[in-house]
Amino acid sequence: MIKTSYVSKTIAELKPSGIRRFFDLAANLEGVVSLGVGEPDFVTSWAVREAAINSLEEGYTSYTANAGLFELRSEISWYMEKQFHVSYRPDDQIIVTVGASQALDIALRTILNPGEEVIVVEPCFVAYAPLVTMAGGIPVTVQTSKEEDFKLTPQQLEAAITPKTKAVLICSPNNPTGTQLGQEELVMLADIVKKHDLLVISDEIYAELAYDEEFTSFAAVDGMLERTIVINGFSKGFAMTGWRLGFVCAPKEISEAMLKLHQYAMMCAPTVAQHAALEALKNGMQDVEEMRRSYRRRRNYIVKSFNEMGLDCHNPGGAFYAFPSIERTGMTSMEFAEKLLTEELVAVVPGDVFGESGEGHIRCSYASSMEQLQEALRRMERFMKNHCQ
Repeated sequence: MIKTSYVSKTIAELKPSGIRRFFDLAANLEGVVSLGVGEPDFVTSWAVREAAINSLEEGYTSYTANAGLFELRSEISWYMEKQFHVSYRPDDQIIVTVGASQALDIALRTILNPGEEVIVVEPCFVAYAPLVTMAGGIPVTVQTSKEEDFKLTPQQLEAAITPKTKAVLICSPNNPTGTQLGQEELVMLADIVKKHDLLVISDEIYAELAYDEEFTSFAAVDGMLERTIVINGFSKGFAMTGWRLGFVCAPKEISEAMLKLHQYAMMCAPTVAQHAALEALKNGMQDVEEMRRSYRRRRNYIVKSFNEMGLDCHNPGGAFYAFPSIERTGMTSMEFAEKLLTEELVAVVPGDVFGESGEGHIRCSYASSMEQLQEALRRMERFMKNHCQ
């Protein structure tokens, strides 16, 4: 018998992912239509897969440089300049990581001293607060509201800052709400960040999935390049979730410090995946555009359907999630999701797993085929009629 005292107190006190717990329930049921998994339903394009196969046939099976293939970092540098108008040097400001999750981890562990605070904007990806905690920091959550379309206001940011605040962790377009911050909104937040001499960790993994206005990187805001750590990767926009490849761009001083962590913890990202990503950046943007158009059609359909059935839903500007309110049912988010699953075999994610401000909502991914979306929405409409007469 292993003693519980052998486990770190920090890890022992972490809550398991609410998303995984819920989908363990769904996995045991037949005929479930899932709107839960945050993963593209597209297969990685053939050209990208072929590049990976060719790299194996040519014998590229050794480690790369710790920071990643220089050719890939150069391509990322060009991509960031062309797509988002921010300039990073491939030799000392870009690190290729094992997914965006590892990029987040090393960014937080690099900048935080024990007890320093990171402002985390909720609702948010379930890993943010735990990653801050595991890095020795203290997550300070700021709860956004549906009345503000789940956008962080300058007043909220200012009120959350203390002498211990080190950084703000923000995601736009957002998981789970799909909310995208526009350039003017970022400028107002940046003024406060600069006033208090803070860092920003900007999770931009959904940057390619912006539908109604051009995406603006936080690093592109005047005066923010030198105080922003940009997290990005290939999972969402390029449909490469299983390849586990991300990247982080940061000022030289921070990037070189992150590289030390990366060297000891990971050595380098998978070589095959790096060759695949190189092809994706060089020749895959047409595939990205086709996926974006498809997601936009699905978004329009699912949001319209939710509002018509009485589930008030704001129009998400990006990512592939809708975040409708279920408050009129009188159920909690967990009750709604569990009843919907057992009665109609539709899997969605309870909003409260993304933070307290997510209560009263559910997250529904529209990264599913139109046929699946139509079937799920038929079942949900029937569910609403049964419970909201």
